[in-house]
Formats: sequence, C-alpha cells, structure tokens
Amino acid sequence: MTNVMTGITKAQKRKNGEKKNNDVKETPTPYRYGPMPKFPNQRIWSRGIVILGVLLYVWYTSKDGKEVSLAKQKDILPMRGQTVDCDTKYLDEIKQFPTCVPIKCGRFVSDKLVTINEAETLLNVAKKGISLGGSSGGASILDIHSGALSFGEKFVNIYTLKGSEKFITASDLAIYKIVKNKIKHAIAENFGIDSESLYLTHPTFFSKLSNLESKTPHDEYWHIHVDKETYESFHYTSLLYLTDFSNDFKGGRFVFVDDAEKPMKNVTVEPRKGRVLMFTSGAENPHFVERVTSGVRYAITVSFTCDKTKSISDPAAH
Repeated sequence: MTNVMTGITKAQKRKNGEKKNNDVKETPTPYRYGPMPKFPNQRIWSRGIVILGVLLYVWYTSKDGKEVSLAKQKDILPMRGQTVDCDTKYLDEIKQFPTCVPIKCGRFVSDKLVTINEAETLLNVAKKGISLGGSSGGASILDIHSGALSFGEKFVNIYTLKGSEKFITASDLAIYKIVKNKIKHAIAENFGIDSESLYLTHPTFFSKLSNLESKTPHDEYWHIHVDKETYESFHYTSLLYLTDFSNDFKGGRFVFVDDAEKPMKNVTVEPRKGRVLMFTSGAENPHFVERVTSGVRYAITVSFTCDKTKSISDPAAH
C-alpha cells in the first residue's frame, strides 16, 4: 500500500511540476535598439520590395549593350544633338578656314530634314545603280560623282556599263542636290559656321551592307575609324539612312566610341528611313558600323570640306 501511495505521490509531483513548468512564461529578449516598428500589411510590403529589386536587376543586366542611345528607330526627332570636346589636331587644321571653325564639336540627328519621298527616290537610285555590279562581299558602294561602283572584288566605272544611262534621271539628280543642300545648311546651323564655307568633297557615296562574308578589306566596314584620318579632305560628315533598322535589317547600328575601354559609354544611332546623322570628322568622333546580321542596309554618305581646293562638283546627267 505504501509503495502504491508512494508511486501515486511521485506521479502527482511530476504532474504538478510539469504544470508549473508550463505556467512559466519566457521573458522576451529586449531589442538592442528598441522594438522593431510595425505597420499594416508589412509582409506584403516586404515581398513587394524584394520583387522590385529582382525586376530592377533583370532590367539592368538585360539592357541591349548598355550604351547610350542618341536615336532609336522608333524616335521621330526634329533635332537631337550631343557635344564633345574637339580634337586638338582637328581644330588646329580647320583654323586655317576661319568661317568654318565649329563653335562646338559633336553629333546631331534629325528626322525632319529629308522627306520620305526624297529618301525613296535616292533608295531607288542606289538599288538600280548597285544592281549593275555589286561586291561579292558584304559591302557595295556607288559614287555617282566619280562613277566608282563595286563589282565583284574590284571597282569599275558605272558610266561605262551597259544600262547605266537609265539608273539615274535628271529628276533624281535634282532631288539629290536638294537633299545635299538641306544637309549642308543643317550642318552650318548646328555647328555655327557659314554655309558658304562648306563644299561637297570626295568620296560621297551610296552604300549597301549585308551579312555576306567579306572578300576584300573594302567589305570590312565594322572597324573603328576616324573619318579625317581615312579621308583627309573631310571636315564634316553626314549620313542619310534609306532603310529602317529592325524592319529592313538587323544589326548595322552606327556606334560612336567615346571610350574604347568602356563599351557602355558608346553612343548609338539606329537607322531610320529619312534620318540624317551629322558630325565633325575629327578624332573626337571615332566610330564604326555594327555588322549587319540579316537583311540589307542602304545609306548615303554626304561629306563636306572647308578646303575649296578639295571640293567636287554636283553630279551631271550622263
């Protein structure tokens, strides 16, 4: 009996001890800097912040090349520009033509200088002319001033070829001169110079770029270069785009290389039919054209000099 009672007593003691233990409340550890603030829907807000952070990271790491865009294909720009410091050598050379010295160096883009009809007319000239020859590689040119036309792996004079008398008409030439003069006056206005100080210079040419493999160095248009170093007579360079980036071709953007070691500082221009790009031709504007990956890119380079002895005449009908 004593053992039974003793067993019951011990069991009751254990039970009572467990109850006491259960009744003991743990004292919360105080926050070092006071209690954390709370607000309604705290968990939802926390999740939202995490999601936003992830989206920002994905956006930043997926940006196309991370360069600065001066003009996208979808933009319609009356005029947009970017100034840069003039190259010292460029300035020293151009100072011999006082009315032709830019008040600033840089690059400008406009979608309002040339009409779509004018661009279409010049595109047809380029297509008809280059169809009489054409490079065996990815870059073909046509200079209607000198007659130079890519033909296989060499150049020929288009005006000696059968059918050349039909590729450009008097009406086409009139449009060409109107466009040239529009660009000339826009360059003068944007760089603060006298338009009468600007003269058309060689080479001024149509270009057709595709994704064909290069056959000669003339096909390798994607190398970084400075126009003034490539063509000594150049002081101001312009391009008129005749086809649309993304719609007519992929790749083929124009890229200014402001820091060769930091590609994210590159400044890009996406071609748009009728878009004009103008820039000073010195070492302040090194650039290249991206390789075309599909389709065909047409443009015309219209170049100007301040040196009248390096000027060329407007093309005449043949």
